[in-house]
Amino acid sequence: QVQLGESGGGLVQAGGSLRLSCAASGSFFAINDMGWYRQAPGKERELVGLIASIGTTNYADSVKGRFTISRDSTKNTAYLQMNSLKPEDTAVYYCYADVVSTSRYQWRRWGQGTQVTVSS
Repeated sequence: QVQLGESGGGLVQAGGSLRLSCAASGSFFAINDMGWYRQAPGKERELVGLIASIGTTNYADSVKGRFTISRDSTKNTAYLQMNSLKPEDTAVYYCYADVVSTSRYQWRRWGQGTQVTVSS
């Protein structure tokens, strides 16, 4: 059984920074992509960004230049560094990991979500 544990959300003023963490635990063969989605009240869930196992990243246009995703493969953990936060970044952030099982089957696991609130 693989679990993702998220941490790092909270309340911050506009222009501030937060760092989210997403740690995978359990038994598996490997992790491919890791990333985050977010969902604001009344809006659809949107992709924030992702990082591949080889370290390449992709970001939504709305966060490029402000958010950075990194990962520590030795800890099976990804990080979302969010700088220059704006009120429109307020949302519940959900991390995910594309996990490859010991039988080589891939499926997506989700974190529990963490609230990020940016005040103006």
